[in-house]
Amino acid sequence: MDRREISQFSERYAAAWCSEDPTQVAAHFAPLGSLTINGGSPSIGRAAITEAAQSFMTAIPDIQVLFDHLVLRDEGVEFHWTFTGTNTGPGGTGNRVRVSGFEDWKLGADGLILESQGHFDAAVYERQLAHGVDETT
Repeated sequence: MDRREISQFSERYAAAWCSEDPTQVAAHFAPLGSLTINGGSPSIGRAAITEAAQSFMTAIPDIQVLFDHLVLRDEGVEFHWTFTGTNTGPGGTGNRVRVSGFEDWKLGADGLILESQGHFDAAVYERQLAHGVDETT
């Protein structure tokens, strides 16, 4: 894939996160692809990835994932993103969140994600869940 194709794929991936349908997120992964968030246990396979995406969509039903930029490297792609939304899911605080991070992708020959290592500041996320985001910054 060239930069244009990866950029278009990234736009579709961000849109999938905004779709309220976690299977759309999982469809961007190879059938046995994996998603690991902040060094946790990997979600392997589309069913597990669907479940991981659903957990964010449940906690933050109005989640919006913005595609910020790409970093192309010989060994993979960094998909940089920002997500926003309100924690109104079951047991939610009602607070707004705005968190930036990136996923380090290894892509297959078919253009699907074989492995994604997701990274964001979990302490910032937890603080925003508890207290909300400062919208002035």
